[in-house]
Amino acid sequence: MSQTYPLPKLKSVSSIQALRSSFIVELTFLSLWRHGQRLTAPSMARLQDGAPSMKFSHSQQPRSSKTPAGLSKLFTYSSLILLGAGTALGGNYLANRPLQAQTPAARDTQVAQLPAPAPAAANFVIDVVEKVGPAVVRIDSARTVRTQTPDVFRDPAFRRFFGSQIPDPPSEQIQRGTGSGFIVNQDGVILTNAHVIDGADRVTVTLKDGRSFDGAVLGTDSLTDVAAIKIQADNLPTAPIGNSESLRPGEWAIAIGNPLGLDSTVTTGIISATGRTSSQIGAPDKRVAFIQTDAAINPGNSGGPLLNAQGEVIGINTAIIQNAQGLGFAIPINRAQAIAEELIANGKVEHPYLGIQMAALTPQVREQLKAERGIDLPDGGGVLIVGVLPNSPAARAGLQAGDAIASIAARNIEDPSDVQQAVDGVEVGDTLSVEILRDGKRVGLEVQVAALPTP
Repeated sequence: MSQTYPLPKLKSVSSIQALRSSFIVELTFLSLWRHGQRLTAPSMARLQDGAPSMKFSHSQQPRSSKTPAGLSKLFTYSSLILLGAGTALGGNYLANRPLQAQTPAARDTQVAQLPAPAPAAANFVIDVVEKVGPAVVRIDSARTVRTQTPDVFRDPAFRRFFGSQIPDPPSEQIQRGTGSGFIVNQDGVILTNAHVIDGADRVTVTLKDGRSFDGAVLGTDSLTDVAAIKIQADNLPTAPIGNSESLRPGEWAIAIGNPLGLDSTVTTGIISATGRTSSQIGAPDKRVAFIQTDAAINPGNSGGPLLNAQGEVIGINTAIIQNAQGLGFAIPINRAQAIAEELIANGKVEHPYLGIQMAALTPQVREQLKAERGIDLPDGGGVLIVGVLPNSPAARAGLQAGDAIASIAARNIEDPSDVQQAVDGVEVGDTLSVEILRDGKRVGLEVQVAALPTP
């Protein structure tokens, strides 16, 4: 049975150097011994026999050797042995001695230190959420919906014929919804969307700290989808209001709300566009120039704040386009705040109106008018009046279907949104100067706006 032996482990580089030194010394000793052997015996023999002596250069003179040959050999071998042993011991000492202290120059030399890692940049989203988050609330609404059973289902003969196959739906149903809102006053005034609480019999507001309050509706405005409610509380956290007029596409946008029942959800994105008209987003019944954002907005986010990087409210999240991603819309806070002030003061908002139906004068519309009615309108912008409501401010001022609006209050009109902005910029009862194109001629009319009738 064979036995294995582990290889010896070298403890350090110094041990390796010592072995190398010893190995060199042994080779040196062997070489010197051979040389001494060749040199000593023949030379001594020749000197003893009276042969010519060796020649030395410079001033050295040959030495006569009267030492016996045996003693010379012994002396030479002993010297070589002592030389080899001393060299080996010296090499081993040098290889194994501890490192000496550094020289003063080395001590004075400082090793360059790596710079300390820079602190991580502050996350502004965290700051915004911690600042505004407590002011964002969940709004639960409940409304009673009454259903009517068709008379034929209540007919006794009909019921005898079909019996239990006829459904007997309940006469009343409770519909529930959830949305978001944010506190704008320490005394409990909250802004949200009108469609969140529209027709609600009961409104419950839940704060981030878990407290719940019954909400009193101060007013709703369906035309702008803004509503204001009030809870009985004080010293509440509030959301600071920003300025939506100075927004530029590309700025940061942060949405906080309660989508699909997931309270205090935060999403981020940018301002994708401003001034989106109601017709562009598929809500023609609204009078708002919307903010577009790609921050995720889902059902339940309605009424929550859209914030800038400073944590200021710049809009109220209100709408999305179905089956699309990254297309959310918010009501500019400047517009919403003006509406909210009227709701808080009066419980309603009076919107000025003209009473016309409009269409943009696109090249296709111009060609159609020329072909069907013989109306040749000059190139450029403008809005075509396609209908006038009876007994409206427009009807009383003499506007007619087929007229093309060229300007209002000395401002050129390019599309229907320009007309709406011009009308929204005045108060009920004010007069607007309207220039139209009729039968190829420019006609100026004065229209006194009135309040939009409410259903």
